[in-house]
Amino acid sequence: MTTFGDIAERLAHQAIELPSWAFGNSGTRFKVFTTPGTPRTVEEKLADAATVHRLTGLAPSVALHIPWDRVDDYDKLSRHAQDLGVRLGTINSNTFQDDDYKFGSLTHVDERIRAKAIAHQLECIDIMDQTGSRDLKIWLPDGTNYPGQGDLRDRQDRLADSLQQVYARLGEHQRLVLEYKFFEPAFYATDVPDWGTSLVQCLALGERAMVCLDTGHHAPGTNIEFIVMQLLRLGRLGAFDFNSRFYADDDLIVGAADPFQLFRILHEVVRGGGYGPGSEVAFMLDQCHNVEDKIPGQIRSVLNVQEMTARALLVDRTALLEAERAGDVLAGNGILMDAFYTDVRADLADWRAGRGLPADPMQAYAASGYQSQIAADRVGGTQAGWGA
Repeated sequence: MTTFGDIAERLAHQAIELPSWAFGNSGTRFKVFTTPGTPRTVEEKLADAATVHRLTGLAPSVALHIPWDRVDDYDKLSRHAQDLGVRLGTINSNTFQDDDYKFGSLTHVDERIRAKAIAHQLECIDIMDQTGSRDLKIWLPDGTNYPGQGDLRDRQDRLADSLQQVYARLGEHQRLVLEYKFFEPAFYATDVPDWGTSLVQCLALGERAMVCLDTGHHAPGTNIEFIVMQLLRLGRLGAFDFNSRFYADDDLIVGAADPFQLFRILHEVVRGGGYGPGSEVAFMLDQCHNVEDKIPGQIRSVLNVQEMTARALLVDRTALLEAERAGDVLAGNGILMDAFYTDVRADLADWRAGRGLPADPMQAYAASGYQSQIAADRVGGTQAGWGA
């Protein structure tokens, strides 16, 4: 029987990257909501992210989004992040908000527009060189809405050629991480709709091309933990974008819709070697806090990931293997369910307190006065948000 004491030290390996854009205003396609204290600059986004890390000890890095987080001096921005107690992480490119990309970016039939999209990816790698970032994450909106709108095979060929040009520019210790999404904004055929397409493109590029799995980017009923297993088995799971979905790509707080699914995913991560000091799988949140406050929303999210990681670590692997080999269906299921139903919240509170962190980060944030302070200080200017 595995106990919390057996896994406590392994929890110290957890690091969950926060997305800078999660601290900006967001909303639905009908309305973007503004809130007091919303960051106006990337430096203020970093300050909010550093607050999450200071209270949880779980979020030591922040992903940037270009051009939303573009600055003149990235060395200075890196030093600023370090002064706050965090570091700059993944660089995310954007080819979905320019009029030129209406009919595609890296897959566009117009060579001028495709060259522009490639140049943007190369700019992001230049930024990585300055920030020390390892990963360039590419999510594409490219696709078609109607049969006959574009040649499906030609679009894949152009994508392969574009990605090869980007991949050739990577430094020795840098990676290209290709994200997939089964629909939206394209509805008939998305150019990178699933893990298989992403994997095929990555295999053609080389060993430093990896798949990014966003937990909200699947059709209802998809067995996501199977995909996690297979990508880990093949050594091609580069990163997670953790969030939660009820219907489509809802980008809600991770674990909000289906905590058991999150547990099952993390069980496969642990079983497959994707967790711990020897793993290069990046854990990141990708969420939009449309109606809730952003900072406590991020705190809640990283705590949810930590809690389900602890439960996944509690699975008695020896007993589970014995049940599987014996064909004992109910015993095997029971072992997983016992771990899932174990309430580790009090143990995690003690674990945090023993490391000089608040036992209850949510309560600590509410009592800190930080929200009131930034609401008072961040007056004037232009709030960051969707599209900025």
